[in-house]
Amino acid sequence: MRRITWIAALIACFTLVLAGCGSKDAGSVVKELGKLQDKTETYQGTGTMTLHTATQPLEYKVDVKFQKPNYYRIALTNEKKDLTQIVLRNDEGVFVLTPSLNKVFRFQSNWPEDQGQVYLYQTLVKSILLDNSRQFASEKDSYVFDVMANYQNASLARQKIWLNKSDYAPKQVEVSDSNASVLVDVKFDSFKFNEKLDKSVFDTKTNLQSSPAAGSQPTTAVPESDATDGKAADPAGKDGDAGKGGAASAGDDQQGAGSADPSGAQDEDGQQDAAADPTSFVPMEPSYLGGDGIALKDSSEIVFGGEPGYIQRYTGTYNYTLIETQPEDTAVAMGSGRLVDLGYTWAQLNEGDQTTLTWTYGGKEFRLTSGDLPQDQMIAVAQSVVDEMGK
Repeated sequence: MRRITWIAALIACFTLVLAGCGSKDAGSVVKELGKLQDKTETYQGTGTMTLHTATQPLEYKVDVKFQKPNYYRIALTNEKKDLTQIVLRNDEGVFVLTPSLNKVFRFQSNWPEDQGQVYLYQTLVKSILLDNSRQFASEKDSYVFDVMANYQNASLARQKIWLNKSDYAPKQVEVSDSNASVLVDVKFDSFKFNEKLDKSVFDTKTNLQSSPAAGSQPTTAVPESDATDGKAADPAGKDGDAGKGGAASAGDDQQGAGSADPSGAQDEDGQQDAAADPTSFVPMEPSYLGGDGIALKDSSEIVFGGEPGYIQRYTGTYNYTLIETQPEDTAVAMGSGRLVDLGYTWAQLNEGDQTTLTWTYGGKEFRLTSGDLPQDQMIAVAQSVVDEMGK
């Protein structure tokens, strides 16, 4: 009897030891995450990102690639509309590419170090490491962290991160607001560490030419000087041809918004354009206007910078102008502003007497300009434009 009791006790001890070896606490996982990040040379992942910030969920395919020390490629694709936008970081800088327009914005930026991205592994690991009040749970095949979110959008308050137990690869991320409502959801269907990536993955020209719509070579516009006073360089340069439909300065936007007159708007060369063909442009209106007390003042067809377009003026608690154009020419435009994540694409933010947010999507270029609209509201207005495009 004693022998049987002793054997049973021994089995119970072994069971406890094995169970202990199979489980990890938050501290041990956090420590191993730090080590993994240090030894990761490359990673690549694909998945689906769903934005719940609009009146209806918007889905985008995400393809992310990274290689040490600081090479990044992120592609966001709206499969329903067959639209892809790419952000690259390589030795030449940070680029936002719209292959369908053969259009490139170039930034001198520390992105993504100066702002987090929900689909970047470094961002997720950093949020786990820095939050000492992190919540931890162990599920069947995942470790789950509930931590503070640290993104440009202040409404993104917390995030839950599911990591694969076998290799700590991300499986899912949910980012919520202060009311615990999920605003962004990313589900990865593939994520691999330390697989060799070809150099062309991070090459600007290769990525621009990968789209069938990118038939011609983009022209390169070099600014006369790197503006640091909140005004972006004029991509048109002195000739005013290469940068039509490109980025412009906040100061240019003041003139552009004021001179975009339906009876004959001045382009960036100061020339008078003919009135736009009323059937040539289908405008998109924001579904969110920036808060209560704001209404559409007027709107009209225009030709702006030599391109057909549409201008909308909003007034009330805040005042702003939204100009949409349909660029035909191609350009590589140097952006001296700040790179801003809109969720479905990236925008250029220039600050000065007037603040201007410029972005391209769906074959159109958008320029939102205001002297008093707060930046968070400006971004929210810009995000709501894609909501209308999705209808």
